[in-house]
Amino acid sequence: MKTLLRIDCSARTVGSHSRILADYFEKKWKLVNPGGTIIYRDLAKQQLPHIQNDTIEGFYTPLEYLSLEGKKATALSDELIQELKSADDILISSPLYNLNIPSNLKAYLDQVVRIGHTFNTNEKGYYGLLEDKSAYLATAKGGQYKGTFMEPYDFQEPYLKAILRHMGIKVRGLFSLEGTSDKGVLEQNKYLAQQSIDRSFKKQNHESN
Repeated sequence: MKTLLRIDCSARTVGSHSRILADYFEKKWKLVNPGGTIIYRDLAKQQLPHIQNDTIEGFYTPLEYLSLEGKKATALSDELIQELKSADDILISSPLYNLNIPSNLKAYLDQVVRIGHTFNTNEKGYYGLLEDKSAYLATAKGGQYKGTFMEPYDFQEPYLKAILRHMGIKVRGLFSLEGTSDKGVLEQNKYLAQQSIDRSFKKQNHESN
């Protein structure tokens, strides 16, 4: 049976458009995977520390030379990476804050993007170690970006796709809800985002048959 790791990061735990879109995805995922397991990682309710120097030093110290302090400094990263590795599918819901992802999601990624664990290097450069994972992104933006003069200012979606690819994780679906601050377009855009999720699951069912 499959396991879904759901990661939420909106500071709004109630009324969050990115969370509501993720709820819709989760409902569809459960229908396709009735015996599946869901792991919840809410970064607004469980704040992660921003990465510190001793953690970075621990990342680059071979395990056999890691001190007790180094093991303590990397313990959270170990836990989060093991949780990530245990999942088949990853659902990340994220609002757009100041043109990018919220800082709590960046703090999470800084803990799991780790050499020798989720990516590595060779003579050709970087390569990911989590190639058996699929990611789905549920994003929300107050304004309209795609197809407008604001599109180049959206660093949220390009960054998420790039950093997941860096770990070898394939982004199988990107569901973007834009214009959440405009009541005139919100419901229509929400419907279109949900339709996009529906099509994604229909495609998966077709490919698996």
